[in-house]
Amino acid sequence: MTALEDKLSGWTGPSSTTEQEKQERTERMIREAVKEHPAFDGVDLDIYAKGSYANNTNVKADSDVDIAVQCGECVYWDEATKGSHPSNSAYEGIWTPAKLRCELEASLKKKFPGQVDSSGSTAFRIHSSTARVDADVVPCFDYRYYFSSGSYREGARVFKKDGTFLTNYPQQQLDNGRAKNRRTNQYYKKAARIMKRTENAMVVAGKHREVPSFFVECLVYNCPDSVFLEPTWTETIRGVIVHLWNGLEGSEPSAESERWLEVSECKYLFHGAQAWTRQDGRDFTKAAWNYLGYAS
Repeated sequence: MTALEDKLSGWTGPSSTTEQEKQERTERMIREAVKEHPAFDGVDLDIYAKGSYANNTNVKADSDVDIAVQCGECVYWDEATKGSHPSNSAYEGIWTPAKLRCELEASLKKKFPGQVDSSGSTAFRIHSSTARVDADVVPCFDYRYYFSSGSYREGARVFKKDGTFLTNYPQQQLDNGRAKNRRTNQYYKKAARIMKRTENAMVVAGKHREVPSFFVECLVYNCPDSVFLEPTWTETIRGVIVHLWNGLEGSEPSAESERWLEVSECKYLFHGAQAWTRQDGRDFTKAAWNYLGYAS
């Protein structure tokens, strides 16, 4: 086994058992905070993990926990033919975005005194302790996107402090990641962890700037299943990097069928509102190629 193969093989695993225990403890305490808060008695709330922690693609350096607290007391929606139409109940009911944010903040500060940072535009940050990891807690609402056929896709509407919002599809991300992992004999998520650890190692070594963990995961997801079925990790990661480098060349395709998607397959990976560009992806893959020592 070569030195590179040995390194990549060692980077395939999830967080350590100790780290996983801290993650689970953090999630459990957040659930307790919400359930113990009197203002939430009888309120339709769904508390769930999302992101790389829920999708089992996280690594130690990115081991924080993302938790959504989703309110089902009202539903926001968009229609494919009519644009954006928030539901009346969302504005006439008690549980407005401001109300949900206020009560969630109170519940978290009671459970984690002195450890809740509410300065962010979207999530509450709970700082880690010796027994917990950092956590981001996001208040959100039920959301539906109605197609012209009348069917709809369920998601989560997340409001920022300034009233702007974004839409996430955490269940679709979870389902698609699991499906791709099954199709690739459990190699997709291992490859995603390798690429995330490569990014972390490059940052520590001063070889590249930080790249969002979710962006790395989406890039790997857009590689064909066949790339993950090579006999060695050296060949697999070579294939991942080559596919990304070639696929990100040039401008965004005009044909919708050729555009890359987030793992949820509900949103395009590249568009004006994203925090990254195609060039960011190319820069990352070039840096990874050089850092891992692949021959040109």
